Amino acid sequence: MQPRLAGQVAVVTGGGSGFGEAIARTFAREGARILVADFNAAAGERVAADLRAAGHEAAACSGDVGVAADMARIVAAAVERFGRLDVMVNNAGISHPNQPMLQVTEAQFDRLYQVNVKSIYLSAVHCVPVFRRQGGGSFINVASTAAVRPRPGLSWYNGSKGAVVLLTKSFAVELAPDKIRANAIAPAIADTPLLTTFMGSPDTPENRARFLASIPLGRLCQPADVANAALFFADPASAFVTGTCLEVDGGRCI
Repeated sequence: MQPRLAGQVAVVTGGGSGFGEAIARTFAREGARILVADFNAAAGERVAADLRAAGHEAAACSGDVGVAADMARIVAAAVERFGRLDVMVNNAGISHPNQPMLQVTEAQFDRLYQVNVKSIYLSAVHCVPVFRRQGGGSFINVASTAAVRPRPGLSWYNGSKGAVVLLTKSFAVELAPDKIRANAIAPAIADTPLLTTFMGSPDTPENRARFLASIPLGRLCQPADVANAALFFADPASAFVTGTCLEVDGGRCI
């Protein structure tokens, strides 16, 4: 059976850990050539080197997705290395610690929206011309259940992910004539490096139990859950799916 992403090229931002690493590994397993983009150069190169060692085509590019020159360099690196770009996975994201909304500083707010929201704008600026030249492409934006069912203490993060969902739907409507699709994934709280940031407290059994109580399936989201959702959106089998926000949340948003 032919791999589901045979012939495709994907950029995965935040690909050096967590959701991004799982997406990069899943896409590579299904035949895609991967550009692993990460602010942490060593982390991105580690994932790319692992993929190459496993027989896949992969490269790494470090950069800050909230900076125009860096996003331009990331997209250019994929096109120069692999000759095209089919899927842009906007996964890189940050959060402020769980705390009362007025305790978040202006500097924290600005950085949050630079990484979580401005990066989506920059990805459009640099990917849409490539997709148009090729006759199509796909954006997969990693949002959060925070956009659908906000948690207290994360107000500004909730808002940034709400923007991701609405921008995804806007992309889908405006770019459909160019055969460019856009979909979002909304994971529940997950076993990733951001876990304690979302909790606003140490990762203890008691604190985990408090968050697990809000998830009907009774476990945290895992990187593989998000990677499998991203695979669906990248797969040609989803060619008629655009503007969708898929909640990968164990039932939290029901």
